[in-house]
Amino acid sequence: MIRSMLFVPGDSARKFEKASQGAADALILDLEDSVAPAQKAAARAATAAMLAAPRGRQQLFVRVNALDSGLTLADLAGVMAARPDGIVLPKCRSGADVRQLGHYLDAFEAAHALAPGSTRILAIATETAEALFGLGSYAGSSPRLWGLMWGAEDLAAALGSFGNRTDGTYGDPFRMARSLCLAGARAAGVSPVDTVYVDIKDLDGLRAETLAARRDGFSAKAVIHPAHVDVVNAAFAPSADEIAWARRVTEAFAGAADMGVVSMDGQMVDMPHLRKAQGILALAERGTRVA
Repeated sequence: MIRSMLFVPGDSARKFEKASQGAADALILDLEDSVAPAQKAAARAATAAMLAAPRGRQQLFVRVNALDSGLTLADLAGVMAARPDGIVLPKCRSGADVRQLGHYLDAFEAAHALAPGSTRILAIATETAEALFGLGSYAGSSPRLWGLMWGAEDLAAALGSFGNRTDGTYGDPFRMARSLCLAGARAAGVSPVDTVYVDIKDLDGLRAETLAARRDGFSAKAVIHPAHVDVVNAAFAPSADEIAWARRVTEAFAGAADMGVVSMDGQMVDMPHLRKAQGILALAERGTRVA
């Protein structure tokens, strides 16, 4: 289960080594924004070397350049032989872009004798104005699709906004993008991933934003600095009270297996509560959040 996804520049072996020793559940080796145009080819080779190193528990994704950049195929050609766990597609406009990337991955997996369908896709799905109208199109787009992430920084530029926050609070266009991404991911049956928190030193703000993301239904958060990983992991872990409630709900249904509704503490508890309880217990396997 992935809670934290740490971006690592695709041309920095030093930062990759440090990140590999950290607590992030997944690393995103970045060939897009963190790599200068003149360094793209060198970054592909460096990223392939990182992927070829002995693997630990972390999932390794690669963020390629966007489909309209003319660089996507070169990125994939440079890294697919090293078997990334997933590809992150920036500036994804709709499920059609996911299908196109899926076709590319079909070919690269066949060329490198990789298991068909083994490379997952995480789409960053709110970075253009056009993308906001495609967030309902991901269901059924590809069995490779693992998640949808929303992004606020590129969206601000696309909308002509002077900023995406006021006093730490996202403006209406960005809250809308966040909510639509969450709904689009859940409608597609994939993981909704919250965007990065850009204030590196504000760990209290990060914790509050991550708790809000978990409350609303996000299952993971992207991270841009190693100092943010522990905060995010802790925020996505259920509290002791939540775990106790979840156990009581599952026990109540275990004693009434043929019923869709049971009574607990004088209240009616039904199947949505059971699914929530099961999700909390699944999260609890990764540790308990400190209140």
